[in-house]
Amino acid sequence: MKKHILSIALILVAFLSFAQDKIQTKEKINSLKIAYLTEQLALTSSEAQKFWPVYNKHTEKLNYLRNKGRAEIRKKLNNPDDLSSLNETTAEKMVLLKLKLEQEMVSEKENFVKEAAQFLPYKKILKLQLTEREFARKLMRKYGRGRKPIKN
Repeated sequence: MKKHILSIALILVAFLSFAQDKIQTKEKINSLKIAYLTEQLALTSSEAQKFWPVYNKHTEKLNYLRNKGRAEIRKKLNNPDDLSSLNETTAEKMVLLKLKLEQEMVSEKENFVKEAAQFLPYKKILKLQLTEREFARKLMRKYGRGRKPIKN
């Protein structure tokens, strides 16, 4: 009995440790992104004061939409590698859901640009878009190397 309790406790500790590592990794990446954007955009103090709350809200909304889409698709697909068990009606619904979420993301990006344009010049908004992309590429180059290549 004690062995079972000890085993369960060890598994629980390992799981919690993994979850904590994942949270710390996300926080670290977010901190790196904030520092990188701050440096590259060269925001004035008044711009930064207005920018970061709007940008953080925008980022949260995009993450919510991405996660919502993944969750919906994962819920309907038991095995993403095997679509043969999926009927045509369900596949159509999934494609339309994905398109709807992508439209919502574009709408959110448009709203962000409109709001940011009230206190940032369009050159800085364009610089932000390019810098976000550049940051993502650098992140993939740095952290993506440890992953196994995808096999076809």
